[in-house]
Amino acid sequence: MLQYFMKKTNNIRIKNKIILAFLLVVVIPVLIVGVFLTNAFRQSVLSDAIGQTSNNVEKINKRASDILRIPIEISNKLMIDPRLERVVNTQYQSIYEVVSAYKEFQDFTDFVKLYKEVYNIRFFTTNPTTLNNWNFIQPSPVVLDSFWYQEAMSKKTEKISWYFIEDETKNNRKVLSLVKRIYFPNYRTSGVLVIDVNPDEINAIVSQELFDTMILDGKGDIVAAKNTEWVGKNVNELDFAKDFLNKPEGTYQTRFKERDSKVLINDLIPTLSDRGLRIVSVFTVESIVGKANKISYMGLYITLASLLIAFVLIYFFSNMLTSRMLQLNKQINKVALGDLHVSSEIDGYDEVGMLARQFNNMVRSIRELMSEVHESNRMNHQLELRQKEIKLKMMASQINPHFLFNALESIRMKAHLKGEAEISGIVRTLGKLMRKKLEIMGSLIPLKDELDMIRCYLDIQQFRFGDRLTYEIHLDQGVSDIMITPLIVQPLVENAVIHGLECMENDGVLKVQATIEGQHLRIEVVDNGAGFSESRLREIKESINDTQDKQEHRIGMRNVHQRLKLMYGDTYGLTIISHEGMGARIYLSIPIQG
Repeated sequence: MLQYFMKKTNNIRIKNKIILAFLLVVVIPVLIVGVFLTNAFRQSVLSDAIGQTSNNVEKINKRASDILRIPIEISNKLMIDPRLERVVNTQYQSIYEVVSAYKEFQDFTDFVKLYKEVYNIRFFTTNPTTLNNWNFIQPSPVVLDSFWYQEAMSKKTEKISWYFIEDETKNNRKVLSLVKRIYFPNYRTSGVLVIDVNPDEINAIVSQELFDTMILDGKGDIVAAKNTEWVGKNVNELDFAKDFLNKPEGTYQTRFKERDSKVLINDLIPTLSDRGLRIVSVFTVESIVGKANKISYMGLYITLASLLIAFVLIYFFSNMLTSRMLQLNKQINKVALGDLHVSSEIDGYDEVGMLARQFNNMVRSIRELMSEVHESNRMNHQLELRQKEIKLKMMASQINPHFLFNALESIRMKAHLKGEAEISGIVRTLGKLMRKKLEIMGSLIPLKDELDMIRCYLDIQQFRFGDRLTYEIHLDQGVSDIMITPLIVQPLVENAVIHGLECMENDGVLKVQATIEGQHLRIEVVDNGAGFSESRLREIKESINDTQDKQEHRIGMRNVHQRLKLMYGDTYGLTIISHEGMGARIYLSIPIQG
């Protein structure tokens, strides 16, 4: 790893190396330490705020417990009060008896006057002989169907529940209420006692809090809150607080006012209660760490300013150190552009001075070497001129193709006039074959042109072998006009005749077949000749895949195979199937679209 790092740094300029070293050794460590300290400071402030908020929530819990203790004590007194038992269960004969009984029992009114924590007290009884006077109330159908009344009446114990419910005696204002079922064993009857907690007292607990704080009942209704607009709503109606009712006590992360915030949840379960309250305090992280961030930013600005000054000084000194290197680099660039008469005048005995002297020696050596190369090129040029002269002489000695075609046509006509129709036909076929081969100029030709050359070639071979050779050409409909690379089938046919059928004494058969398979054209050349042994077939396959020209290679098949791969890709080429004494099958498949 160290060697790899050293190799990479070798590609960096010295000035950049100095700057990079400054960044790695000074800037990055300072920034890392600064970020670490800033984050630690921020976390410390946030932890302190959470601790302070937790203390505040505990204070709210204690103050709320003190307020709720009064209604609990009142309910305990009333539960064992025999006077209340008589008032509720007496079967009155007249309104006067009811009014007299109510007048004698003024405890509800006395408790409200005595304790500021109590807002109202009422008792729901099913005694049909009583009268409603806002203290003793016969439950209406609405009350009978209410969840708090049904839950209270369904309890078998005198456990207390706390609900945020409407007080029909106070214009249906919702207040936090103690709800308790009181059982009268002497009469085997029961009723529901409801003691309203003074909303002003409960709201005063959270109104002075620094952060948004609220108190929830067991149903999630907001009993009191610093933000008075939340009072009376269910906690599920607040987007940021939908899960607060189901979470256990603790500190959680949330989004409040589109900012990252912390939530503290604390449960308040008064004595003798099965349903308590929940205190929730929410504060944004930014409100806590804002001042800490300002201090951190100030420190960051001072650090950055110091680093910037240091960077300017480093940059200035690095320029002083590298100016001589840049001068030498300019002289090297002149040499690269072809000026070999440059001489460096940099003095000194340091590393740069040593490089300058070595540079002068190198330029002198290059000038001498260039003189030698120039002389060598002059001699090579003379040799090329001589080779061109030889080629011109060889071209001049070649037979003109038009002369050859005319000569063949004269021979054909002479034979025809003398009645040698067979010789005349074969000479005509030979001329046609040679003309087609010479006329091939483009990169692609129709398949039918390639097959015309094959027919001419096989007709000539039939003239030569007589009955020893027969051939068949089978084509699918529509394949004749498909464009193919020229001379990719004729060499295969020629190879089959020379190496497969020439040694047969009779019944030599050669078949050429062209078919369409999906989006590909498949061409097969099949003969029933001598075939190849396994070793020979292996040698042939190796030779056609060899990219080097060697004397022992089959030039025709190798040429076709290599051209197919160049034209259509490495997945294309010749496929050879053969067994000794059973002939050979050579086929190729090319895309129809080229």
